[in-house]
Amino acid sequence: MDTLHTDELVKRIAKLVKQNTELTSEVKKLNKQTEKLAQDNEELKKVIASAVLVKTEAHKDEKIEEVISKKFKMVTVLFADIQGFGKISDNSDSQSMIDNLDSLFFAFDSIVKKYKIEKIKTIGDAYMAAGGIPEKNITNPVEVVLAAHQMQKYLLEHEDQQMKIWDLRMGVHTGPVTAMITGKKKASYDIKGDTVNIATRLEAAGKPGEIVISVMTYELVKEFFICEYFGKMPVKYMGDLEIYSVKGIRPELTKDDLGFEPNQNFWTKFGLVQFTDLQEVILEKLEIGLPKFLYYHNVKHTVDVTTQVELIGWGEGVNDEEILLLKTAGLFHDAGHTIEYDNHEYHGTIMAREILPGYNYSNEQIDKICEIIMATKLPPKPQTLLQQIICDSDLDYLGRIDFVPVSNTLYRELKAQGKLKSLNDWNKLQVKFLSNHQFFTKTALSLREVNKQKQVERISSLIFENEEEAKKFEDSLENELDGNPDFPLEDL
Repeated sequence: MDTLHTDELVKRIAKLVKQNTELTSEVKKLNKQTEKLAQDNEELKKVIASAVLVKTEAHKDEKIEEVISKKFKMVTVLFADIQGFGKISDNSDSQSMIDNLDSLFFAFDSIVKKYKIEKIKTIGDAYMAAGGIPEKNITNPVEVVLAAHQMQKYLLEHEDQQMKIWDLRMGVHTGPVTAMITGKKKASYDIKGDTVNIATRLEAAGKPGEIVISVMTYELVKEFFICEYFGKMPVKYMGDLEIYSVKGIRPELTKDDLGFEPNQNFWTKFGLVQFTDLQEVILEKLEIGLPKFLYYHNVKHTVDVTTQVELIGWGEGVNDEEILLLKTAGLFHDAGHTIEYDNHEYHGTIMAREILPGYNYSNEQIDKICEIIMATKLPPKPQTLLQQIICDSDLDYLGRIDFVPVSNTLYRELKAQGKLKSLNDWNKLQVKFLSNHQFFTKTALSLREVNKQKQVERISSLIFENEEEAKKFEDSLENELDGNPDFPLEDL
């Protein structure tokens, strides 16, 4: 091989080596890019999978609603069956009849809403509603029977229209139910249990135009409605259940001869029953909201005044509506303590104006209640008999045999706020207050005045003229109370 050919071969090999080196470098570079692309691809797959999962779960949430089961002890179920399809002839406009039935259901919806009853469902030509859910209340039997009457009234008032083809049978029963609650924005209720089954059987036992109720419902509404004994119905595990037919509102409680429209006496009687629900709500607010240092102006005092206004009220011969106003004022008269101590009467009236419209109190009644509350502000200056009654009830303890333990709670309350310096000052203040105080009603004067005067004499004997002696007595008393803050202080 000649030298020229050898040099040419070496050059070619060198060139190939160089190209090979470059290609190797390029391959490494491409491999790195490939690995990065593969990694990016895997990350992208994870993101896409996550997004799909979120969308799927969201879609599931839209389709599957959470169902909550809740038990209610006292619910009144209304089951109404609207009959009339058998009267429709072949020539009748069936679509018109269906529209007519829809308008009837719409009217029933307005009625149950008016009386705060929950519509459960319509099943063909049947209609179901229930009182006492979602908010429990003691008045739901009366409200449901009243709603049933309003449904009857609606049919009678629209007989001149196509409503005359419809007949209405209704069954009403009161008892426990299990409610299945669905929906987040607006809850929907379905109810199950023997109470529902009995209501449907009561409806089937009646005749068109009748409201048939169980003995359980009867016992809760008989003071409001005229009811006739209807017979007995066998019920599994209960034996024979007595049932009644509702004929109308009692004459003294209705505006009209047909017994459909309740008058003011009806609503006063209803309010006295409903007061139990209102009282439960307000006392719970007080339990939660009253400051701990209120040893006197506590829940017990509110219950005491609410009870006492009724007793003195009956003694003074006030009527049922005035009793309702007094009891309501007693319930709210110290409720303002949850907001402020010194101006609590005013705050109590604000609370009353916010809450009472939801319990069927008229504006006129609420105004009177607020005036009664403000009359308790010290020094009391009542202008009416009702204001006199609450003032006497608010300070009724002044002439009672439990004066000492009750007054001691007020002493602890005032001292806790720094409004009293010493026990001797408290006794001086009590004597001054009792000496200037007067009961306003004849009932309170006859029941409490004598014992009040005895308290003046007793407390006067406990006052030390010498401040040094008073200090020694209080120091000894503090030693006796040490470690026993609930000591009754019977000898103060």
